[in-house]
Amino acid sequence: MSVELKTKERGRSDFQTGNVLLISSAHLVHDIYSSFLAPILPLLIEKLRISYTLAGFLTVVQRAPSLLNPLMGILADRIRVRYLLIIAPAITAVSMSLLGMAPNYGVLVLLLLSMGIGAMCFHVPSPVIIKAMSGDRMGRGMSFYMVGGEAARAIGPLVILGAVSLWGLEGTWKLIPFGLLASGFLFLRFRKMTFHRERAGQGVRTGVRRTLKGFLPFLSILTGFTISRALIRSALMVFLPTYLASRGENLWFAGISLSALELTGAIGTFWGGGLSDRLGRRKMLLIVSFISPILGWSFLLSRGWLSVVVLLLLGFFLISAGPVVLALVQDVKSDRPAFLNSIYMTLNFLGGAVTALLLGWGADHFGMETTFRIAFTLSILAVPFVWFLGDRHMTILPGKAKQ
Repeated sequence: MSVELKTKERGRSDFQTGNVLLISSAHLVHDIYSSFLAPILPLLIEKLRISYTLAGFLTVVQRAPSLLNPLMGILADRIRVRYLLIIAPAITAVSMSLLGMAPNYGVLVLLLLSMGIGAMCFHVPSPVIIKAMSGDRMGRGMSFYMVGGEAARAIGPLVILGAVSLWGLEGTWKLIPFGLLASGFLFLRFRKMTFHRERAGQGVRTGVRRTLKGFLPFLSILTGFTISRALIRSALMVFLPTYLASRGENLWFAGISLSALELTGAIGTFWGGGLSDRLGRRKMLLIVSFISPILGWSFLLSRGWLSVVVLLLLGFFLISAGPVVLALVQDVKSDRPAFLNSIYMTLNFLGGAVTALLLGWGADHFGMETTFRIAFTLSILAVPFVWFLGDRHMTILPGKAKQ
């Protein structure tokens, strides 16, 4: 897949700043809405009288459509995908703005499932488009893209808590028009672009089965790293407000803490990809994988506003790994970039979903504090997975196999 403007063709070495910012802005709008669940989860638990395990299962539901990511990746290598990017914010906005009105757990599940479909439509093709727009500075491009998502998750909790304060939990549907307007604006801007398929080699793509077989060692290591990292990330992104509420903090303090984590995460995301262009992807991932558990334990041992300060540091290091991994996946030499990205997105989303469910189960049986301690300790396992990641896992010879 490649990207070209109707008005002007650009060389591969050019970094298309305006276009990268456009996609990143779309990421911002989409993920503001997708970040609504965690801040109001304590309210939903109280309203619907659900257990922590069922609360964790909501993340599984939200990420369940990621099982179709590989199929979406195959389609994204073949078809025009601009309308998927355009419609995704509207789908997510409607679904997430109605969470407060859900009369029962079943409706809540359906809304989150719809949101997951919107997220799949957006997140699978967009990094491939960013790659095409970034020229030889892909790490920088992924940083811009990820800043949109992380900034959204810093803004999102404040938006939804503000809406709850103004209109109550069941009045958050009033946020829907903003998402619809965003999709309308994206339509006006994206219609100037054409996304088209670019075949590699002699016009024959490597078969899906051959691609998976060739990248099996790389994907196996990436799976281990993703699950290890998801332990600490899911604990903070899904259960941080609930954890702080269990320690006696009020909902606004919990929401501000989550926003603080995401705010410095956005800063770390901005610098992470660019630094990995200079230091190397592997070295950058080793640094963040080692430091994150240490800061996680520092957070558990702190209280009050000191814990927010620690979260500021933790967000910077933990979330800065995002664009590095995206760039790492796009670094691999393959003629199926969207398909490989879809595999990573599947691993990433499912890793987060499974760990969220396990964390919820652990909180029900051992308490939230003990569960956080176990998760933060086990997250250090990301280090050996990164250590064994090398250049030998980054290539695959083009083949003539059919799908």
